[in-house]
Amino acid sequence: MRIEELLEGKRVCICVGAGGVGKTTVAAAIAMGAAANGKKVAVVTIDPAKRLADALGLQELDNQPRLVDRARFADYGIDLGGELWAMMLDSKATFDEVIERLAPDLKTRDEILANRIYQQLSGAVAGSQEYTAIAKLYELNLEHEFDLLVLDTPPSPNALDFLDAPDRLTQFFEGRALQIFLKPGGFAAKIVGRGTGAVFSVLQRVTGVDLLKDLSLFFLSLGGLIDGFKDRAQHAKELLTDPTTTFLIVSSPEREPIDEAIFFWGRLKAAGMPFGAVIVNRVNVAYSPRSSDQSWVDELKSQLGEKLATKVRRSFVEHQIMAERDQQNINHLRHEMGQPALIEVPALDGDVHDIGGLAEIHHYLSEATSKP
Repeated sequence: MRIEELLEGKRVCICVGAGGVGKTTVAAAIAMGAAANGKKVAVVTIDPAKRLADALGLQELDNQPRLVDRARFADYGIDLGGELWAMMLDSKATFDEVIERLAPDLKTRDEILANRIYQQLSGAVAGSQEYTAIAKLYELNLEHEFDLLVLDTPPSPNALDFLDAPDRLTQFFEGRALQIFLKPGGFAAKIVGRGTGAVFSVLQRVTGVDLLKDLSLFFLSLGGLIDGFKDRAQHAKELLTDPTTTFLIVSSPEREPIDEAIFFWGRLKAAGMPFGAVIVNRVNVAYSPRSSDQSWVDELKSQLGEKLATKVRRSFVEHQIMAERDQQNINHLRHEMGQPALIEVPALDGDVHDIGGLAEIHHYLSEATSKP
């Protein structure tokens, strides 16, 4: 199956998988290919390699999508018929933007954003990159007219973090401890009416920070935004299960990321998420002739000399062993997942750090090398 077939009728493509398998590069290649096919595409990256960002002309990449100059693609013989937009996720900035949208007025907005407690806690409350990645995806889907959104998800030691991020934020706001602070007559109201206690007074004199005031203003201001947060979290969760969304699991052929891919697939299936395919990146491909064929070895010796020919043969044998290992792991994945749609991208000669490298990866995503 080709990547174009997998994305037919889709508006959101979420690339998930273990860290270090090339998710960012694969996501960029998918977005570039869709833009080359005439679509208006935005790719949300987490931490693109600096050389790749430079090649795309995105040195100033920030939390808003920026249009990539199509002239850069022309240098590689790529006719970008559509538009490619790119941005790098900023968790803190994304959460600040949510506050700005949900605040009932400018005064409340400014009070929360300037509050020291909020500034310290906002990263943790946001659920780190997992929640803010979904929040940004929801915002782009709601407020912009993109034909396709491609999300490069944060590397996570636990696959549950990304899928459960909306629920975890809702649970935080519905939690008993927070409700004690927010309910009428609760802690927030009491400390406002009580005035500055002795302990807080000492802290203020020593540090110059009125912690009591910051706490009371933070919880009182936050109370009016909770319904908005919960509503957005619910809509973000619905987006993850929408038929126009697809999850692509990106893996490398080593056993550990293969096992993580299988586990993640199980979580997607259990959660009712729309799974599309597995992309196995950096696959070692076996060469011919076989290492047991003596004729090519003799020819190498005559051309290179015995010492160098022996080193070449050793490298060749090691490569063949790795290629066999890769196929065994991929076969294990196929068996465990019930023959899923699968695309193999071979290991390239070097790191992908420019548009030419992205084009080469997209070639393998689009051509008949894909596996049914």
